[in-house]
Amino acid sequence: MIRVAVVALLALSPLLGAQNVILFQPDEMRAESLGCYGHPLVKTPNFDQFAKEGTRFDQAHVSYTVCSQSRVSFVTGWPTHVRGHRSLWALLHDDEPNLLKYFKNQSYTVFWRGKNDMLAHSSWNSSVTTARQMGGTNHGPNTFSQDDPRYYSFLSDPAVGGVSTTQDYRNVAAAISFLAKQPKDAPFFIFLPLLLPHPPYSTIEPYYSMYDPETIPDLRPADLPDKPDYHHLIRQYRNITTLDTAFWKKLHAVYLGSISFSDYLFGLLLAAVDVHGFRDSTTVAVFADHGDYAGDYGLVEKWPSGLEDVLTRVPLIVRTPGGVQGQVVHSPVQLFDIVPTLLDLANIPLQHVQFGVSQKDVLLHGAHLADPNRSVFAEGGYNEPRDLEGDASTGGIPSKDNIYYPKSKQQQEKPLSVCRAASVRTSTHKLVVRTHPLDEDHDSELYDLVHDPLELHNVYGNASYAGVQSALKNKLFIWYMETSDVTPWNEDKRNGGYPWPPTIPAGDVGMDTSHGDDAHTYF
Repeated sequence: MIRVAVVALLALSPLLGAQNVILFQPDEMRAESLGCYGHPLVKTPNFDQFAKEGTRFDQAHVSYTVCSQSRVSFVTGWPTHVRGHRSLWALLHDDEPNLLKYFKNQSYTVFWRGKNDMLAHSSWNSSVTTARQMGGTNHGPNTFSQDDPRYYSFLSDPAVGGVSTTQDYRNVAAAISFLAKQPKDAPFFIFLPLLLPHPPYSTIEPYYSMYDPETIPDLRPADLPDKPDYHHLIRQYRNITTLDTAFWKKLHAVYLGSISFSDYLFGLLLAAVDVHGFRDSTTVAVFADHGDYAGDYGLVEKWPSGLEDVLTRVPLIVRTPGGVQGQVVHSPVQLFDIVPTLLDLANIPLQHVQFGVSQKDVLLHGAHLADPNRSVFAEGGYNEPRDLEGDASTGGIPSKDNIYYPKSKQQQEKPLSVCRAASVRTSTHKLVVRTHPLDEDHDSELYDLVHDPLELHNVYGNASYAGVQSALKNKLFIWYMETSDVTPWNEDKRNGGYPWPPTIPAGDVGMDTSHGDDAHTYF
């Protein structure tokens, strides 16, 4: 009721423009698991209402399906390959651009609460005003024994305590406290990279038990033919091959419960935006860094070379002052479109080469301005041994009691299963190409999304799809050509810089002409 009353009051005030920015970013939240994206069971009233107040991008896709790599991409506007930010430990340094730095340079207070996986130490001072990961817990304990097939499934018990003891709540509460104290004439950028619904699959009650596993819609089946090798290897290394449908629905039910808890936190944040008078001066965006298998295909978490829609397709919902309300954009977009879009809305000029497409006009004037023929791309995987999770240079394979032990062991022992991958997705088809020095075409995939939207039937190499496969490979090749690098933004003067040193020592004659008229060396 408070929020409704404040909204009505603020509607009478003049439009202030999109001065401030709030980014609410859950971790591993896939689009199809939200109510406003069509899920028949999950309760996400705040996300759903927010979609009615702004623009919901139905086909937003990430550039990489692992945390650090995806985050580096969506704050730079760069596909992963542009600067080689391909591993979990390749973060952004101070000599590289990022979205937060743009706003900090414009005297915004950049307020960060949540996990990092984005900025190297050298970038903090230039990018952030205040940053912290608040204390607390989001997950309960793993009470299964190591010989139980459920031990490495990521399913845990409910988190102990209540809402106020969770890490995600404390991060959001810190942002709410910031809003309560923030002067109306001081611009701000709030970034909330939260943890849930990231595995372990767990959250507090009543959200942990909110959904009856028996009511969960059927998941994508395991052990499908013609799937890449990592499907069966993940199940083998995690010892989850014997887990039945009832278990996977239980795990998925907890995943949905975590999403409902994130929705609750988002509602608290939106109410604070309204109560403290920032609704008409703030652009708010909800999105995730990537998705999660959550039991689909009999798999858990994500995989670096996995490029299924459950991993690449994420929610992207944006509300901006003066924007169209309740519209849905069905045309594909890249998550890193966030970069030029937010800079456009804030009237901050771009100062680096990037590959995002501003969606400002779409937000303000309608979905018909989006490009229906756009293709979206994603990358994944490693060919460099030092980039593998569990590499000796990063601490080695963890002990068997660590939930990530099977993942690290698989990558070290079966590097082909995590080889480099790239995908191109149109509105009708998706091609995934995988390659490794030991196998130049390793378990590639092709899906007819019109007839097979769940990506169950791999038709790569099928003669009837030869034309589509060839055309998509060519599209992928052209994309790599067009995005292979970025030129420096500042142009240097040719033959500039003379004289050097700037001051010629007394007694020196100046120009050395011993090598011709073009010699400009000073001694």
